[in-house]
Amino acid sequence: MPDRQPIPIGGPAQPMGGANTVTPPTRLSSRVPRGHGRHRSRDRGGTRPPQGRSRVLLLNATFEPLTALPLRRAIVLVVCGKAEVVHGDPAGVLLHSATVTVPVPSVIRLSHYVRVPYRAKVPLTRAGLMHRDGYRCAYCGSKAETVDHVVPRSRGGQHTWQNCVACCARCNHRKADRLLSEIGWTLRIEPETPHGPYWRLLTQLNEADPEWRLYLDSAVA
Repeated sequence: MPDRQPIPIGGPAQPMGGANTVTPPTRLSSRVPRGHGRHRSRDRGGTRPPQGRSRVLLLNATFEPLTALPLRRAIVLVVCGKAEVVHGDPAGVLLHSATVTVPVPSVIRLSHYVRVPYRAKVPLTRAGLMHRDGYRCAYCGSKAETVDHVVPRSRGGQHTWQNCVACCARCNHRKADRLLSEIGWTLRIEPETPHGPYWRLLTQLNEADPEWRLYLDSAVA
């Protein structure tokens, strides 16, 4: 089996080969425990994150969700002692250097509390709308696949939290550009603008890892 290439954690990649080549101690290589049968993919620019993971949930010291970090930035925080791993990658992937072994994180927590300024306005995104409506159609309750304007844009409806709902493809097609009063439909939920600092994070996430839901669901409950 060929030698595995290390993952550069900080700075540009160093040239390989030669007896005088020195590998910085912060360069970590990825290994998968025996039996998982997974391999890292590579591109021309270097090594991609193990298992395709690209984002890691960052918690405050009080376990409040703050943001989703790039994998490399999350590993730097852990290696520098500024954060600890709360949940590792379910596949059990480990990153190795000459001095430390770190599990690929899914959720990390800051060692010290940081105060984050509160931003009241939550941007309207498809991901945020799906989270608000629980991924269920606002008309029939089945799995939502699309976003629908309650008052169609062609009828003067606005692209706002109050006028947008999660919708299944069947209901979206049947409703078309008609008003609810014209077809006798009613909404299962009343569309509202979500509030709270954690909703800004949810609007950026299309699919959150299962380990994240413990913190995201309780934060917006």
